Amino acid sequence: MLSVLQLLLDTMIPDSHSGRRFLFRSRLFLACLMLFVWQSCHAELVATIDRVKPAIVGVGTFQKMRSPPLNFLGTGFVVEDGSHAITNAHVIPELAGGPNRESLVIMTGRGERPELRVARVVALDKEYDLALLRFEGAPLPTLKLGDADKIKEGQVLAFTGFPIGMILGFYPVTHRALIASITPIILPVHNARQLDSSKIRQLQRSAYKVFQLDGTAYPGNSGSPLYDPGTGEVYGVVNMVFVKSKKESALSNPSGISYAIPGTYIKELLKRNRP
Repeated sequence: MLSVLQLLLDTMIPDSHSGRRFLFRSRLFLACLMLFVWQSCHAELVATIDRVKPAIVGVGTFQKMRSPPLNFLGTGFVVEDGSHAITNAHVIPELAGGPNRESLVIMTGRGERPELRVARVVALDKEYDLALLRFEGAPLPTLKLGDADKIKEGQVLAFTGFPIGMILGFYPVTHRALIASITPIILPVHNARQLDSSKIRQLQRSAYKVFQLDGTAYPGNSGSPLYDPGTGEVYGVVNMVFVKSKKESALSNPSGISYAIPGTYIKELLKRNRP
């Protein structure tokens, strides 16, 4: 590819025979250059996905007497010492008690039968929709947190998770996402009747900024890491999908608008609860 580009560059010198030939060669050179850049970026993402996938886990509950015994709830990713995972606070359920008490678990591995590991909640931050879990067993590969304050609108990142749970087996899926906007967490409402008590409380506090993504995420993507395609450094965690009408339409007719909590708040949560 480089030799082809050099040849095209050499032929860009205009001759006296035709200015059109020079214009054509210039456009051809630019097209090849764009293709070369795209291929390089694509190759980076391919290598990064291989490094990221082993650190992606599912989050759910397990109850032996239930059918099915495993209930998938969302995505998470491993950090720090390899025995902790980050996910969304809204993914974590109120566990049922009694003799048939369900257990919180993370799922790792690949295929139809993922490995289940019992987990517990170390910290739950509902304001920033974050949860820190600790799970049993040998440490897993981890993801590194980058500096989310350096993220700018227009950057292209990627996120990996389980968009439709385990319907098609336990295989993580990767999507690209453009940072469409860095915007306050509060979503707009059409009239005053839509301002419920939770939104009013948000308005009374200083609303923090989140990443609005021009990328399609689904409910199962909650907790997916948002990372740099080249380095794999995590800059946020997917936590919300904009639903156009009914909740069911998030699967059948997705809006293509999603949101992610900046990694700054993940770092603060880890600092307060250092493993």
